[in-house]
Amino acid sequence: MTTSTTSARRVAPWVALGGFLVATYGVAALGGLATASHVESWYADAAKPPLTPPNWLFGPAWTLLYGLIAVSGWLVWRHTEPDRGTAESGLRLWWLQLTLNLAWTPVFFALEWLWAGLAVIVVLDIVVVVTILRFRRVSAPGAALLVPYLGWIVLATWLNLGVAWLN
Repeated sequence: MTTSTTSARRVAPWVALGGFLVATYGVAALGGLATASHVESWYADAAKPPLTPPNWLFGPAWTLLYGLIAVSGWLVWRHTEPDRGTAESGLRLWWLQLTLNLAWTPVFFALEWLWAGLAVIVVLDIVVVVTILRFRRVSAPGAALLVPYLGWIVLATWLNLGVAWLN
């Protein structure tokens, strides 16, 4: 998906939305593969910090959040004017946060590199904050849709820190 205005006009908005949904839920599926066998093995026995949600909550929460992330990117993609440069740089950040999101799961769960996972998720937190700020200049609703995601990954950062520290 290109972010140029000319190309954006050639792609039907619903096709583009489908692309954003495929990208985010593709990351979700890959993350699920990296997580599935490890949640019931080492992670189940790991000491966890206070405020750790029950395991059953993660699937529904991430399902909702990935949808919000997709729609957020799509809203900014649709509104490349009047500030095309900001929209394009915001979408580059959007793709970067999605890549970091994808990277964190296997680092933390599959490789069990808890401190490296913490480094990845802290960078993810920062990139999401910057993405929200950039998106606000193009699409306030697009920026707002990332706020619950930021809240969830800040919680995940706390959990990552706690698991790393306690284990």
